[in-house]
Amino acid sequence: MTRVETIIPANKHAEPILSIRNLSKVFPLQSGFWDGVIGRMTGLEPKAVHAVDNVSLDVRAGETIGIVGESGCGKSTLARILAGISQANGGQFLYRGRDIQDYLKNPRDALKIQMIFQDPQSSLNPRLQVIDIVGEAPVVHGIIPRSQKKDYVLGYLEKVGLGAEFLYRYPHQFSGGQRQRIGIARALAVNPELLICDESVAALDVSVQAQIINLFMKIKAEFGLTMLFISHDLGVIRHLCDRVVVMYLGRVVEVAPTERLFSDPRHPYTQMLLEGMPKISLERRKFLSIEGEIPSPINPPQGCHFHPRCAFRTEHCSQKRPDLVSLEEGRHIACLNWQGTSPPPIKSGGGYAQSENA
Repeated sequence: MTRVETIIPANKHAEPILSIRNLSKVFPLQSGFWDGVIGRMTGLEPKAVHAVDNVSLDVRAGETIGIVGESGCGKSTLARILAGISQANGGQFLYRGRDIQDYLKNPRDALKIQMIFQDPQSSLNPRLQVIDIVGEAPVVHGIIPRSQKKDYVLGYLEKVGLGAEFLYRYPHQFSGGQRQRIGIARALAVNPELLICDESVAALDVSVQAQIINLFMKIKAEFGLTMLFISHDLGVIRHLCDRVVVMYLGRVVEVAPTERLFSDPRHPYTQMLLEGMPKISLERRKFLSIEGEIPSPINPPQGCHFHPRCAFRTEHCSQKRPDLVSLEEGRHIACLNWQGTSPPPIKSGGGYAQSENA
């Protein structure tokens, strides 16, 4: 029995807890007076950053979804939209079948979606003690009376590996790992259903990362949480997630169950990401690096965004945008030539570069 078969929730055919369709987020660039005049005279559209470009995704209750991709691909922007911090410019976002804007009108409902941030230092109020950082929201929203705040906060601190001696300390008195535990306790204290983790272990030392990852696995099982986990570390994603969403320049290019994606990646971009993963081996191996830089989101390439860096590109790739199509249950890909992309080639003059390391 594979790992995927054991960890995908039993209700995998149930209605999704989270459903997004064609979600987009555009950040218009500020322009000067003469830029506006020239734009009106020429009829050119003002420049804008297309951070999230028609993303569609379903998440079932109890799943842990990993979202990966290079910096600038739109992972964090998508997370902030789903957490209600930013608003999308287009598309539909449903939570438990209700439009998210309608859902967020009720403050108690809004608490069901919580986010844990990359930098634990800046995500905590430096003027508040831990007892208030964790206990303020439960009191304000009527989850507990103020008289029970100390015991309530202490219970959640113990769940994340902290004790009573930390109740009256300030954020600057903690290490990075301890601050992240406080952030996790704060999120759990309002009884969330969906936890969005945006690079939540990236700012921590490797040994501390392992502790926080184990903590995430523990609280997921204990609280029955649904999780979206964003990370650059593919090893963390493989260890923690049920399914993986691969993004490139604002678009989803591949979705697959974790072990299936790692054992048989179909999209050329996914293949190159996995080729760069560190592996413990005494054998010499060839590393494939993706040539070129990510195109500017202000002026992305026509057609497939990845085609300028792809060894499998054809003429159609620069003209037609690939749709995200289903290959099999739980697996989707956005590539016009996916049937001819395995195994990836090694080219010295184009597409991908080759290097060796002992």
